[in-house]
Amino acid sequence: MEQAAVPSYVREQRLQEWIDLYANDIIRICFVYLADRDQAEDAMQDTFLKAWKSMPSYERKGIENDKAWLMRIAVNVCRDYRRSAWFRHVDRRVSLDSLPRALEAADGRDRELTMDICRLPVKYRQVVLLYYFEGMNTREVSQALGLAPATAHRRLKKAEEMLKDAWGGGDEDER
Repeated sequence: MEQAAVPSYVREQRLQEWIDLYANDIIRICFVYLADRDQAEDAMQDTFLKAWKSMPSYERKGIENDKAWLMRIAVNVCRDYRRSAWFRHVDRRVSLDSLPRALEAADGRDRELTMDICRLPVKYRQVVLLYYFEGMNTREVSQALGLAPATAHRRLKKAEEMLKDAWGGGDEDER
């Protein structure tokens, strides 16, 4: 299907729906990936811009899971940001001041857990965020990250082990 086959008003309507439905999810994954609120907002905007530009391809491929497709774009945008020369020379340590407002309101233990998740290596941080924060299943996570489902599952289990170790490996009831 060529780009002209989909009227622009339909594309605009679809983009607006995606923004309404997924903007919060995308900014959250961008923040955890980039650890900077301003960069996360820029990455979210770039994600929707790329989605707009890729809409003809989206139509041709008949993509079934909008959220996984958008999350994959967001992850790739964040990867591009992290590769940039500017990004390598900026202090990337996460502070409580840089957390999005939704996380600022969380209690101390939730904030501490979020900070521990932010400290995970990127490949583990991504699966935790998509699985637990975005409510995606491992198949959707694998689609969003371009991984085999078994790889997404292994990374999730490894991330859980790392977080359990960070929290002293105690029973979940103790937390």
